[in-house]
Amino acid sequence: MTIAFAKTSLPIIGAPMAGGTTTPELTEAVARAGGFPFVAGGYLTAEALAPLVERMREATSNFGVNLFAPNPVPVDREAFDDFVSALEPAAAARGITLEPEPVEDDDHFDDKLDWLTEHPVPLVSLTFNLPTAEAVDRLHAVGTQVVATVTSVPEARAASEVGVDGLIVQGPRAGGHSGTADPTRTIEDRATVDLVRDILAEVDLPVAAGGGVDGEAMVGDLLGAGASAVVVGTLLLRSDDAGTTPTHRAALAADEFTETRLTRAFTGRPARALVNDFVRTFDSIAIDAYPAVHHLTKEFRAAAKKADDPHGLHLWAGTGYRSAQEGSAETIVKNLGAGFARE
Repeated sequence: MTIAFAKTSLPIIGAPMAGGTTTPELTEAVARAGGFPFVAGGYLTAEALAPLVERMREATSNFGVNLFAPNPVPVDREAFDDFVSALEPAAAARGITLEPEPVEDDDHFDDKLDWLTEHPVPLVSLTFNLPTAEAVDRLHAVGTQVVATVTSVPEARAASEVGVDGLIVQGPRAGGHSGTADPTRTIEDRATVDLVRDILAEVDLPVAAGGGVDGEAMVGDLLGAGASAVVVGTLLLRSDDAGTTPTHRAALAADEFTETRLTRAFTGRPARALVNDFVRTFDSIAIDAYPAVHHLTKEFRAAAKKADDPHGLHLWAGTGYRSAQEGSAETIVKNLGAGFARE
C-alpha cells in the first residue's frame, strides 16, 4: 500500500506546527498547491481537534493528523526549583508570578486517539515518542496509516518493530521541538540527507524528511537520498496563511537575530530557536523536564508575546530560516515542489 504522503502531486509536506502556527488556512493552502497537509494536534483537546480535522476533510481526502505521544521526563525537583529561582527575577519584571509546582500532562493523548479511531483519517503521525504497538494496531484497525517521527537510526529501527507504515525523519537542524524519543540525549549536528541515507540503509519503510530545508536544492538532495517527500515548516512561517505572531515574523527577517540553537530553556525539551536574550540567559542552566518547564514558562512567553518582546519569546526556527519568504503558502509550496512533480 502506498503511503499517503507519496500520493500527492508535489512531494512537499506542510509540517504540523502546534500552538496555532499551522492554521486551517495554511493546511488548505498546502493542499491546494498539491502538497500533503498535516493538522497539528499538539496542545489541543479532542474537542478542539475535531473541527480542525473535519474542516480539513472538506478540503482534501488526503491528509494527516499529528499527535504528541506521551513521554514525560521525570522531574528532578531540586533542579526544577533552581530553574524556577533563576527565572523568577525576569518573570517579576514582567509582572508574572511563577507556579512553583511542576505541572504534568499527557496532552490529552488517549482522548484524541479515541476520537481518531471513531473518526478515521488517512494518516496519523506521532512525535515526542514512538507509538506503542497497541496504538498502531488500533489505528490500523480503522484503516489509518501510522508514521513515527524519528531522529536516529535506533529510533527508526524501534519504530519499524512496532509496525508503523512510514517514518518522518527529522534532522537536528529543524526548527521547533525535536521529535526524539529520548529528549535527554545530546543531539549532535549532522546533515538531514546523511541521516536519511543511514536510516534507509537499515529500515525498509517509506520516508519523509525535513530539517534545515532552505530551498529547492535541498528538496532535490533529500529526494535523491531516497525520501518520498520533504517536510517544510520554517519556510512557511512568514507566509500569509501561517499563524506566526507578528513578533516572530519580524524576528525571522531581522538583522538582530543571526543564529539558531537547540535549547531546552523554553520547554524542557530540545527545540531549535533563534538565539535571543532568553536563550542566552537560561540555556546553560536549562533542565530536562518536559512538559513541566513548558507549563512553567507559558505565562512568561505569553507576556512577551503581548508586549511584542522578541527576547522573551520562543522564536522557533530551523537553520534555513533566512530563506523563509512572505506571500501565499500555496505559491511557496508550488515553487519548492514544481521541479519534482510526480507523474
